[in-house]
Amino acid sequence: MLTKTESCDDDKKSKTRVLLAKEKWEIDPNKLLLKSKFGQGTFGSVHRGLYDGLDVAVKLLDLGENSLHKIFFQQVSVWHKLDHPNIAKLIGAKKGIAEVKMEPDGGKIDKPQNICCIVVEYLMGGTLKSYLIRNRIKKLPLKVVVGLALDIARGLSYMHSLKVVHRNVKTENMLLDKEGRVKITDFGVSRVEAANLAEMTGQTGTLGYMAPEVLIGNPYDQKCDVYSFGICLWEIYCCSMPFPNIASIEETSLVVYKSLRPEIPKCCPISVADVMKKCWDTDPKRRPKIEEVVQMLEAIDISNGGGMVQDDVEPRGCFSLFKKRR
Repeated sequence: MLTKTESCDDDKKSKTRVLLAKEKWEIDPNKLLLKSKFGQGTFGSVHRGLYDGLDVAVKLLDLGENSLHKIFFQQVSVWHKLDHPNIAKLIGAKKGIAEVKMEPDGGKIDKPQNICCIVVEYLMGGTLKSYLIRNRIKKLPLKVVVGLALDIARGLSYMHSLKVVHRNVKTENMLLDKEGRVKITDFGVSRVEAANLAEMTGQTGTLGYMAPEVLIGNPYDQKCDVYSFGICLWEIYCCSMPFPNIASIEETSLVVYKSLRPEIPKCCPISVADVMKKCWDTDPKRRPKIEEVVQMLEAIDISNGGGMVQDDVEPRGCFSLFKKRR
């Protein structure tokens, strides 16, 4: 029979074992080599790197605030379970790194006390947003538009099948691999959908892409990702930014109360415009499920062009169809 003291000691040992238990997503920092920095964010930097010989991108984050610890664990706990061709592969993460190996020419890293790192497969194509900006003049053929949109929709469909809501779908959170395939990334605000949707509230996401119900703090579900996808589809087709000249407060009011949406070009095929409009419907119940969006995109006829630039003609863009104002 255990004494009270022995019982307490066993409890402490048990708790210690739990605290020391290694998470499935934890990496071995000794296998990580940092290279040059290529990005800087609010909470840290992004570097090229090698992990066990594999090309990777490494996010170094300063978890100085307790609230950021929750975001870190939320991101990696969701992300490490995802395995799909259209989702960037999370190699792993580590909290509380004391030492990081770095190439001599990589530059100095100021390592805060609470630094952590997130290691992801390196995707050399950059963000979808940057790709669209580079093509803002010549635009994209319809087959490319539909292909990019399908990549995103299939990735989201996989996530939604696992009850995971991204909550920040935008072209800046999409990366391109060397074949031009889109992979969804940045799961910092993603979460498993709550059984009680009243728990899914709060303005989470990026203005311009946020659904009306999210903007006003109402309960929401996977359909908020569908709304954001509709905005992304418009952006991919037009190679342009939604609402570039509207202040955030004004935009919020117009989106929620005046049903403001990006203007669809006249040359946009009805089948593509239909997907956009259905996805960004004000009523989330009337929006299609993302797997239905995949089916709608797969049914689009891309054999006859229909993009803002045709495959076999000099780039003009469909704005050339508009009459000049006198």
